[in-house]
Amino acid sequence: MKKSVIIILAVIAVIVIWAVSMYNGLVAMDEKVNGQWANVETQYQRRADLIPNLVNTVKGYASHEKETLEGVVEARSKATQMQVNANDLTPEKLEKGIYKKYSFLKDQVEVSETTNKLILPISVQETASQTIFRKDPESKKTIIKGKNSNGIEEFFSTGDMLGTVLKDVFADINIYDDDIRLLQQRFVSPIGNNAISFYKYYLMDTLMVDKRECVHLTFVPQNSQDFGFTGHLYVLKDSTYAVQKCTMNLPKKSGVNFVNRMDIVQQYEQLPNGNWVLADDDMTVDLSWSSNKTSGGLQVERTTKYSNYKFDPIEQRLFRLKGPVIKEADMLSKSDEYWASVRQVPLTRKESNMDVFVNRLEQIPGFKYIIFGAKALIENFVETGSKEHKSKVDIGPINTMISSNYIDGTRFRLSGMTTAHFDKHWFLSGYGAYGLKDEKWKYSGTLTYSFNKRDYVVWEFPKHFISATYSYDVMSPMDKFLFTDKDNIFLSMKTTTVDQMSYMRDATINYELETLTGFGVKAMLRHRNDEPTGKLEYLRNDAAQTRVHDITTSEASVTLRYAPGESFVNSKQRRVPVSLDAPIFTLTHAMGFKGVLGGEYNFNRTEASIWKRFWLPASWGKIDCSVKAGAEWNVVPFPLLILPEANLSYITQRETFSLINNMEFLNDRYASMSLSYDMNGKLFNRIPLIKNLKWREMFRIRALWGTLTDKNNPFKSSNPDLSRHATVNSPVS
Repeated sequence: MKKSVIIILAVIAVIVIWAVSMYNGLVAMDEKVNGQWANVETQYQRRADLIPNLVNTVKGYASHEKETLEGVVEARSKATQMQVNANDLTPEKLEKGIYKKYSFLKDQVEVSETTNKLILPISVQETASQTIFRKDPESKKTIIKGKNSNGIEEFFSTGDMLGTVLKDVFADINIYDDDIRLLQQRFVSPIGNNAISFYKYYLMDTLMVDKRECVHLTFVPQNSQDFGFTGHLYVLKDSTYAVQKCTMNLPKKSGVNFVNRMDIVQQYEQLPNGNWVLADDDMTVDLSWSSNKTSGGLQVERTTKYSNYKFDPIEQRLFRLKGPVIKEADMLSKSDEYWASVRQVPLTRKESNMDVFVNRLEQIPGFKYIIFGAKALIENFVETGSKEHKSKVDIGPINTMISSNYIDGTRFRLSGMTTAHFDKHWFLSGYGAYGLKDEKWKYSGTLTYSFNKRDYVVWEFPKHFISATYSYDVMSPMDKFLFTDKDNIFLSMKTTTVDQMSYMRDATINYELETLTGFGVKAMLRHRNDEPTGKLEYLRNDAAQTRVHDITTSEASVTLRYAPGESFVNSKQRRVPVSLDAPIFTLTHAMGFKGVLGGEYNFNRTEASIWKRFWLPASWGKIDCSVKAGAEWNVVPFPLLILPEANLSYITQRETFSLINNMEFLNDRYASMSLSYDMNGKLFNRIPLIKNLKWREMFRIRALWGTLTDKNNPFKSSNPDLSRHATVNSPVS
């Protein structure tokens, strides 16, 4: 019994001793594991801290490098090649349809070096230029030495419209900037001031790039729906942390309209003086009207090579040339030998034979009718010339040929204008219109002399011309606020009937001058006869409320405008501003003269406005802000008072009020404010299903304050020079 107890106690003691020793061992092991994991966490933390430190270091160097280059670079050469390709091709498509019928199309197909997909080259554009820079006084100019284009754009040429559009859409990218302006949007640069909060960075590896050891960083937006890039940074692993290479891609979820894919590759090289400069800048963009990624469309490839960085003294006469862009006289007539010497990227065999390809396209039955219809649809005008004999007279706008209003009923109009192919200084435009309801002809004619030679249309920047216009037409008071033609068929559809209109007979002389600094002046002399019609009457402010048949005015006005850095896209109908970052200031004063050419009133009217676009950080969109104010200083009848900018169409017109009826308010003092916030899909891109629609959020706030002083209020003044307006068959308002 004792032996059994002793054995049991011994076993228990062994177990206890083993358990204690095991526990102590486990504790020691746990402490060792905790210590090792702490070391791991320390390494992870050091790695996590390294990324923003590295990015900040690169950012600091970028700022230094940008400042250095801007101070020393005096000249560099730039060679740009732009290829446009049809990219909706598959082996199956090549065996049927038009490709099977016309074998030369199939012969033109090649494989894209960037996407490895089948493409059909349809256009090649090349530009050779030199950029010069002077620090004191600061001046930067681009001298275009040569331009060459082949392909289908020969059928779609409106001055420099296509080139201007492509230049704006495929703008030069500088990753040193905080924000990158591209595709009419702003993207956060991967090394910008807001980059750390906008992007997530991953430290991948160290590797050799062009025989230099680099740190490889990848970056993605914190939110994939935001307007930012995904890509890679290759940063030198030395004390400079200079960027050796950068690749950027547009995330598919960002939902940029018409862009299915975009790839950017930039390569930098070191100059003998130690500065790093941009050497290669390649961009590939897939465009499509459809949101379906497989539907195809166009692929645009832009290849840009920078070379010949020079720091030698530059002839000062070059800086005295007018404008930031100077075109050499023979830029369009450079020889093949010249292009062979400056071309950095050789043309493929298919691109070299583009002329042959275009000629064979022209032989396809019905091709000219397809081009005719496409040009009319795109340009809203019909040309009367051909490829060999450029159009001297264009017919249009097409969308004004038929419309309607309360007075005309159904309205037919034929318009036309001469082009610079007719004369580079003299331009003639006008229209004739006929209303089936009132059975009256309306017309307008304008003769313009441009002091500058034009490429196609008279309103190319910078404008400098004098014009004379005579017109007779029916108008509503709100027509003058429209940014588009009042006869636009889409504007004929109104939210309510506009029955208060006038027959206007105008004789006008205009002088316009724009400077390269953004300052402009417009002077106008106008004689106008205003005859109310429809349900509009003018009543004199007397006891009998005598009906006024018409009102005649003679006036002169001057408008001063300042819009630094503004640039435009020229269409055949108008020009559209594309760079809206700078503020726009306008000041107008108009004077009326009683007794001059039948003018019935003296008046003075002053109006001023400021417009500015503000870009919000981190892809939060943009805000357009406008402030206006004006005053009519004299006693005038109500047709000469200030009307709010009413818009009764279903088409949005900038800075107009869509909920104000025609002539609902009349003022002789006013102030207005307009705020438009475009979030650019910041919210909708995060909502399932809705983001597939590619809708964009737009918030608008518009406010108006106006007053009518007693001297211009016919209900508070007995001045017979005043007038009231009345609706026919309704009481006086």
